[in-house]
Amino acid sequence: MDMLTIKQLQAWYGKSHVLHGVDLRVGEGEIVSLLGRNGVGRSTLVKAVMGQVHASGDIRLRATPLLGLKAFQIAHLGVGYVPEGRDIFPTLTVEQNLLLGEKRGKAASRWSLQDMFRMFPRLEERRAVAAGVLSGGEQQMLTLCRTLMGDPDLIMIDEPTEGLAPKIVALVADYLKALKDKGVAVLLVEQKLAIAMDISQRVYVMGHGAIVFEGTPAQLRADAGVRKEWLEV
Repeated sequence: MDMLTIKQLQAWYGKSHVLHGVDLRVGEGEIVSLLGRNGVGRSTLVKAVMGQVHASGDIRLRATPLLGLKAFQIAHLGVGYVPEGRDIFPTLTVEQNLLLGEKRGKAASRWSLQDMFRMFPRLEERRAVAAGVLSGGEQQMLTLCRTLMGDPDLIMIDEPTEGLAPKIVALVADYLKALKDKGVAVLLVEQKLAIAMDISQRVYVMGHGAIVFEGTPAQLRADAGVRKEWLEV
């Protein structure tokens, strides 16, 4: 069964029509990457799923329609969202940020504080430090982990490796693989082709607000025309 199903999605910013009939799906426990150049509508798509832009069409989490719901309602249904640009509470400590992410009233979560610290030992070292003084890489780790503390069934992550050192990028890739191992579905918006091709089961390429390619990483590697027209700078 698909975790996320998007059909004929249109989206607008004011009068600007950004998405033009997008179809996309993410299976249970599957990592799917959404690739494309900046400005083609990838971030708009994940914002539309979270109810943050004006949209029409059909978006479902399993069988539940999401269009028309507020962001907090969508999150409560089991969608985690890591926006581009680290979204932390700078005056709170690392540990307080993580605990804020916990979903109240859920009997048993797949994830604990100790799981976060195991994944990113640096966060445990800095657990009592105000999040605002962390490095960019540490803030990204914290944002990823705080979202996980809500125990989502689907997590959408927008450009998690932007501006990070190669060592931190490798940690993010390990984090994404850990999600898959626990059965969490992932929709990854990414510009770095290497990480997307390495960890994804399927990839979509977007151009001018529409899907121009869908297939496996191997199929995209074999399609030089798509890569040249829609991905390479």
